[in-house]
Amino acid sequence: MGGSVIKQRIARSGESKSKGYRSIILFRKDKLSFFVYGFSKSELGNIREDEEVQFKKMAKYVLSLTDAQLSKLVANGQFEEVVKNA
Repeated sequence: MGGSVIKQRIARSGESKSKGYRSIILFRKDKLSFFVYGFSKSELGNIREDEEVQFKKMAKYVLSLTDAQLSKLVANGQFEEVVKNA
């Protein structure tokens, strides 16, 4: 999708990825990833063009936040951190 926004296909159990789910992720390689939206392919074929524009604006803002700002958002419950186990 560009603009630090990716759409990831997720397979349903026993189905192919093309019939599964989609997730919108704000992404900065080797730094940060933010899951921001998910939907079933059967309920929504794709996001609208205006939604894509808004996700790109969101990515620009969210990916520019400092570590301190992100920590505050997590502490306030506005963001939830998912940590990969080593």
